[in-house]
Amino acid sequence: MTTLISTAIKHQLYTYPKGESSNLMSQSLWLFGSRLTIVADHTTTAGQYDLIEEYSLPGSQTPLHRHTRYSQQLYVLSGEFTVFAGENKVVLSAGDNILILIGTPHMVAVFSDQPAHGLVINAPSGPARLITEMGMRDETETLDMALLARISAEMGDETLGPPGALPSGATRT
Repeated sequence: MTTLISTAIKHQLYTYPKGESSNLMSQSLWLFGSRLTIVADHTTTAGQYDLIEEYSLPGSQTPLHRHTRYSQQLYVLSGEFTVFAGENKVVLSAGDNILILIGTPHMVAVFSDQPAHGLVINAPSGPARLITEMGMRDETETLDMALLARISAEMGDETLGPPGALPSGATRT
C-alpha cells in the first residue's frame, strides 16, 4: 500500500472514494434549464480541463454561442441532446458524444419529453467559473443576462443569439 501511495504522489495521481468529488467546492447549480454539477475544475486539474455533470430538463436550450478559448465535448449518459454546431444538427443518445472545437457556433437543447443526462469536458478549464458565478440554486430563479454577458466576454465566450437561436444555415428539421 505504501508503494502505491508514494507512486501515486510521485506521478501526481489522485483518487477519491465513491461519492466524494475531486472538487471540494462541488455543487449543483441551474443554468438554462440544466442542473450542472462541477466534478472537477481548474483547482483540481491544474487548469487542464473542467468536468461537469449535466442534467437537462425537457425544453432546455442554451443560447447560440461560441467558445474562443476552449473546446467542449459532450458524452450522453441518458436521454437525448440535440446539438446544432455550424450548419450541422446532431441528435445524441446514450453512448454518443460530440466534440465542439474552439470557434464553432453551437446550441444544445433537449427537445424530447424526457430529461437528458451527460458529462461535459471543457479543455482547457474555464466554464466552471461561469457556472459558479452565474448558476442559480433553484431552476425557477431569473438569470441576470447582463452579468452573463460580462462574465462570458471575460472568458472569451461570445453569445450569438438568445436561447433556442440556431447557427446560420441550420434548421430544426
